[in-house]
Amino acid sequence: MSSDVRRAVACGILLAALAACASPRTDPVRSAERPAARPATAAAPTGVPDVGDRLRRLIPDDSGQVVAVYGDGRNSPDSTVVLFTKRGSVWERTRSWPAHNGKKGWTTDHREGDRRSPVGVFTLTDAGGVLKDPGSKLPYTRSAAFAAPRWWAESHWHDFDYVIAIDYNRVKGTPPNDPTRPGGDAKGGGIWLHMDHGSGTSACVSLSRPAMRYLLRTLDPDRHPVVVMGDRADLAS
Repeated sequence: MSSDVRRAVACGILLAALAACASPRTDPVRSAERPAARPATAAAPTGVPDVGDRLRRLIPDDSGQVVAVYGDGRNSPDSTVVLFTKRGSVWERTRSWPAHNGKKGWTTDHREGDRRSPVGVFTLTDAGGVLKDPGSKLPYTRSAAFAAPRWWAESHWHDFDYVIAIDYNRVKGTPPNDPTRPGGDAKGGGIWLHMDHGSGTSACVSLSRPAMRYLLRTLDPDRHPVVVMGDRADLAS
């Protein structure tokens, strides 16, 4: 056997060994970074990572942007927010940020005052806040009425400088602080994406100021953005 042939055989064995040792990526968020290769002639839609069929079916067909909120646990206030953008039939990870949700975690049956964030898929149609519009593509209402009460802890005073309404028990097309609750007061309402104060919320999802500014400038009504939110177990079910 010639030296060239021996080298080719050796390389083939090494590549096979590396392929056998490779393990699948198990991180639920980072799994979106490298979509699995698919035959060019059979491009089946790739779903939002680690979201099961139950919630995936609720994502509108015309939605091109998904804000996924991955709660650390059913009773945890900690979560990760990932923005996915649909490119063709694939959901690509665009940005991610640490975040907080309800102080007591998550629920599939949210009630007023339970301090748990509702699990589900909700549209994102309206925005606003105390500060001037940073260039939001969503309709933006600026008003001092968004300001947190000054009898709250000072760390909360800027919570509502920027907000994006989560369309849970509210009327779409109205400012986020519109008090109307079509499903009744007992089901709660006023659930937003808003600025973070470093700990859990009453039921909202909170992110850093740069994250909120990015989402406001990126979420596009023409792409019908939605939020898919919940603890990891409920999301995957």
